[in-house]
Amino acid sequence: MADYKIDDTVDITDVVCPVTFVKAKVALEELDDGQILAVRMNNGEPVQNVPRSIKEEGHQILKLEDNGDDTFTLIVKKVEDE
Repeated sequence: MADYKIDDTVDITDVVCPVTFVKAKVALEELDDGQILAVRMNNGEPVQNVPRSIKEEGHQILKLEDNGDDTFTLIVKKVEDE
């Protein structure tokens, strides 16, 4: 079992870039600093782009899990804005 608690989950498997990142970003903005968001996304473009975009926003990527069904779950920790 992981040593973090998921505070919120967002499923972006039904949208395409760039909306994928926008939905993930909005979900992150609703969290408090230090909380953890799980983002479920499709394999391919979202997996390449969403983690990178989230990192550029200054948040911490904890894990990218392959769900085995052509989707991935990205675990992100919200980092306080400087």
